[in-house]
Amino acid sequence: MRIGEDSRKLLRLAVERKISKIVIAYPDRLTRFGFKTIEELLRPFGVEIVVLNHEDKDPREELVEDLITITSHFAGKLYGMRSHKYEKVVEGVRKLLEDP
Repeated sequence: MRIGEDSRKLLRLAVERKISKIVIAYPDRLTRFGFKTIEELLRPFGVEIVVLNHEDKDPREELVEDLITITSHFAGKLYGMRSHKYEKVVEGVRKLLEDP
C-alpha cells in the first residue's frame, strides 16, 4: 500500500499522540479503501474518527464498491484515467458484480 505524505503526517501525529479526533464528511475522504482498518490502527493511540455523513450499507454493497475502487485504481494505472479502455474495464466489472 502506498501512503501519501498527508497520510504519513496523520499517522505520525497519532503515534506522537498529538491528535485525539479526526472529523471527516465521508469515510472515503480519509481513505478510498480499508476505512475500518485505519480506525483499528488509530484506536490504540487514542484517536477517534468522527464521520459526519455516514451511509449505512449492507456488506454486499460495501464489497461491490471496494471491488470497483480496486479495479478502477489498477485500470487507471494500466490504461490512463481518461482512456476509453479504462471506462470499459470499470463498466465490465460493474456488470459482473451486478449479476447474481
